[in-house]
Amino acid sequence: MKVMLAYRRAFSLAAMILLAALTSTTDVRAQDGAAIHITVKNHRFQPSELTGPANVPLTLLIKNLDAAPMEFESVSLRVEKVVPGNGEGVIRLRPLPPGRYTFFDDFHQDTQGTLTIR
Repeated sequence: MKVMLAYRRAFSLAAMILLAALTSTTDVRAQDGAAIHITVKNHRFQPSELTGPANVPLTLLIKNLDAAPMEFESVSLRVEKVVPGNGEGVIRLRPLPPGRYTFFDDFHQDTQGTLTIR
């Protein structure tokens, strides 16, 4: 009888641990959000107009193909990030409501773009 009770407790504990692991994995995946890729070449964003989903975390992946560094900056997004020449940068954005958000290269301010969240 004691052995059977010990097996039941062990099984219940294993089931609770498995349920917790599955629940936490689902939560992490739901929070991953979306990735948006942009390239800088000849001091121009390519593409200069981006779109992304509303109300989910976003990851902006910037690839600078120019030899000179650039500084991705956005007042409306409240971010700035220096990306080295021939380098890459990653910016994690909070979930955003629908709207248009402008950004620019602070080192070359005529280099501008727009992120539209839908």
